[in-house]
Amino acid sequence: MSVAASPDRSGAPLAGRALVILGAALACLAVAVLVGARFGLLMAIGLGYGIVLEGLRFGFAGPWRRLLTQRDPTGTLAQLLAIALVSVAAFPMLAANEGELIGAHAPVGFAMVGGAFVFGAAMQIVMGCGSGTLVNSGSGNPVSLLALPFFALGSFAGAYHLIWWTALGALPTVALSGTGGLLITLAGLAIVAGVLLAIARPGTRAIPRRLWIAAAAIAGLAIANLAVAGQPWGVVYGLGLWAAKGAQAVGVDVAASSFWGTEANLARINESLLTDVTSLTNIGIIGGAFLVAVWRSGLSQPLPGLPAKAWIATVIAGFLLGYSSRLAFGCNVGAFFSGISTGSLHGWVWFAAALGGSWVGIRLRPALGLEGRR
Repeated sequence: MSVAASPDRSGAPLAGRALVILGAALACLAVAVLVGARFGLLMAIGLGYGIVLEGLRFGFAGPWRRLLTQRDPTGTLAQLLAIALVSVAAFPMLAANEGELIGAHAPVGFAMVGGAFVFGAAMQIVMGCGSGTLVNSGSGNPVSLLALPFFALGSFAGAYHLIWWTALGALPTVALSGTGGLLITLAGLAIVAGVLLAIARPGTRAIPRRLWIAAAAIAGLAIANLAVAGQPWGVVYGLGLWAAKGAQAVGVDVAASSFWGTEANLARINESLLTDVTSLTNIGIIGGAFLVAVWRSGLSQPLPGLPAKAWIATVIAGFLLGYSSRLAFGCNVGAFFSGISTGSLHGWVWFAAALGGSWVGIRLRPALGLEGRR
């Protein structure tokens, strides 16, 4: 008896991948046609971030956790390498294009230090920093999908109150520049790397090949970001802007805020998101992570069996991620990565404060029902 052959579906995954890649290319082209080639290129840069971060598992929250709990510095060393590569290009670029390119420079103050500490704790609770929350959302992680909208609301609220917080006291902005500033930055990165290697557990001192590649790729994208956007890679402002546009749409008087009410910020709220450089790269990060997840056929992630208090903690931590990072003038990307690579003192202080906060956040996770008790 003959048996009917089942339909051949071997080409289905490949066709799906091709369609998603085509869709991403068309999205960049559409942005370029609608608002200009510069913005289409920024969308492509954002896609590159997402592909590298998800595809090569290059991040911030996870590596810091492994550093603090396992004395495994490999992921953090890769971050320092990427920062060093960016700084080698960024310092001369900023010097040669003063007034056209700007660095991620901000003052050190009470709110900045406290914000970085709280951010470090919150990012360990949700296991994602600014870029990590975007990446995890793009790949379908339920915890990050819940945290992301509250991150945006927190960023909007933190900016709304920013002037009050900074009035508590801050030092003048300190930014290194020129060849001397570059050498000091590279020396600082080398010293931190040396300390991490000295305390590393045996067998965890060699950076894996994928992280070498990821560090170089992220550095190249960040340099392109600076050249095309005129400013370093950032995340937090874009998320706050999304919430600000939503708040205005439902009748909130955003002009009453000393931050959102400035002429420049009101203009951005009233303009298309496609003309905001940070929003474009944020959207691209989500899209790039989505591309990788589809390529791996792993977009669907099961809903974790977490207790109610864990989901409540995720909402609160998501909001605190946005609020605290606004007070700290950025997250791991805008403050730590871009701050140090463009010479800002606040990037170094942010690193120390957020690392301390991460230690607290790691220890809060079991109590919040996010993992088994140790």
